[in-house]
Amino acid sequence: LPGTRCQTPSIPVPKIDRRFGYRLSEVPQAPERCLPQANDQLELLVITAEGNPIVRRINGASRNQVLAVTNRFQRSLSNPHSLDAKGHLNQAEQLYQWIIAPLQKELNDRKIQSLIFAMDQGLRSLPIAAIYDGQQYLVEKYGVNLVPSLSLTYSRHTDVRPFRVLAMGASKFPYQQPLPGVEVELTTITETLWKGRSFLNEAFTLENLMAQRQQRQYGIIHLATHAEFNSGTPNNSYIQMWNRKLRLYEMKNLLYEPSVELLVLSACRTALGNREAELGFAGSAFQAGVDSTLATLWYVSDQGALGLTTEFYRQLRKTSSKSEALRQAQLAMIQGNVRIENNQLYGSGKNISLPPELSGSGKQSFSHPYYWAAFTLVGDP
Repeated sequence: LPGTRCQTPSIPVPKIDRRFGYRLSEVPQAPERCLPQANDQLELLVITAEGNPIVRRINGASRNQVLAVTNRFQRSLSNPHSLDAKGHLNQAEQLYQWIIAPLQKELNDRKIQSLIFAMDQGLRSLPIAAIYDGQQYLVEKYGVNLVPSLSLTYSRHTDVRPFRVLAMGASKFPYQQPLPGVEVELTTITETLWKGRSFLNEAFTLENLMAQRQQRQYGIIHLATHAEFNSGTPNNSYIQMWNRKLRLYEMKNLLYEPSVELLVLSACRTALGNREAELGFAGSAFQAGVDSTLATLWYVSDQGALGLTTEFYRQLRKTSSKSEALRQAQLAMIQGNVRIENNQLYGSGKNISLPPELSGSGKQSFSHPYYWAAFTLVGDP
């Protein structure tokens, strides 16, 4: 708990008691709620299913220092024009030394395999999966996901494998760049990887989305399109549908009933927000009661989104853990198993044939964290 495609109501503490076995008031040195100061020192609080809570204060890591390194790290990772550079590793290693290294012995001793982060202001947009110990990225060692706050961590876990998916998206737009990968993505998911239905372009409307959800229960909603999170009022941020923009403030009512167990936002910057809504559309979905949202921190590439999301569904068929499915998809990209070669998208399953505008010329690797670290899971792991 460190402090190109929010504010939330609290949940009573007793729901946390059932998961961890004690109240937050019993955690030693638990900080009182206060306004953050620039010279605040980084504090780490770790709560595990067994054993006492762990508290560490990291001397020499002030709030301003940590946020400055975080901002540089995200800028270097999200720049598609510097994929050959290794500059991001300096910030990645510094963040690892601050956030994970002081706890490494305890994590090893307790045989921890998955980390749920409840970040402080300014850190929720940190691509935590890509911090680096000098040899491995964090995601190569642990499953990783975020929750908006510790008070929103609850014990109910849902296996989404029995649920159907409603996949909708747009591949062409009047005023935005086309996304040819969307058609391949929706078709592959609903015809090869998962039970469900898909709707493309003219059929991707708010009215049809609402109608389909009323006609049949879909535990998984998958939206593939352009999106944008802008500062200011919720009116400024949107997910692009065929005939209109779906605004941030509309998300809560749209997703509230019937319930959604997993929302996949295969669109740009859907996990990015500001001080009032720091997890963007993912935070809004969590507030609406969606158990888990897979969203992105920056402008993701069309090919990269296609590669990760299709591999995510392949892996999700093998495990009840959405966090582990995302981890395995990211590992497949790091290791070069998900790649484009000979007009085919390679992955752990059957190769996917690509149209010329997606395959380009020659091979394409997705091992750089620009392609995989933007995707983050918010909510139930």
